[in-house]
Amino acid sequence: MLTIVDYGVGNLRSVYMAFRRLGLEARVVNRPEEVIQATVLVLPGVGAFGDAMASLRALKLDEPLIAAVREGVPFLGICLGLQLLFEVSEEMGEHRGLGLLAGRVKRFPSYLTVPHMGWNQIHQAKVCALWRGVPDHTYAYFVHSYYAQPEDQSVVAAWTDYGIDYCSAVAVGNLYAIQFHPEKSQDVGERILRNFCIAVGLLQEEG
Repeated sequence: MLTIVDYGVGNLRSVYMAFRRLGLEARVVNRPEEVIQATVLVLPGVGAFGDAMASLRALKLDEPLIAAVREGVPFLGICLGLQLLFEVSEEMGEHRGLGLLAGRVKRFPSYLTVPHMGWNQIHQAKVCALWRGVPDHTYAYFVHSYYAQPEDQSVVAAWTDYGIDYCSAVAVGNLYAIQFHPEKSQDVGERILRNFCIAVGLLQEEG
């Protein structure tokens, strides 16, 4: 079953309902043993990186999440759930992340308006299961002031131009993550969530 991790941060209900619209029942969990038992994991989130990591650690969810991804459990990070995968964030100080991907989370340059809010394009960087049936350069909905800067460019699945070109999606092995909000991105967001579910065996391919 699809398992959504609840660590008290942000947009969990809207993500849950987005999967329900695909015909999937999702389990919402907040205990380490429930993460350990999961066969497919989704980590949503909005808000501050440091607060999110503190919550994950307080609930003892950080180590089970790391172990699950390393053991091959399919994983989708959404918005802050992408940023938390990296080693460190510069948001309001310096905070250690889950460290599943090498790199840093940085603030947009001071000459740009933050947060980056609204519709912007997803430029596909490589073939990825998430992009099946999704035209390159399509628009999705973003709300964020910080962005991930991976050390290894091969993990980048898409980039977006907001004054700078930054990583807006990653895909490597069983791990997928997107900076934009699929639950707010209308048809394209639904398509991307459906593609993830097809890729991990929760839904059948259409047609």
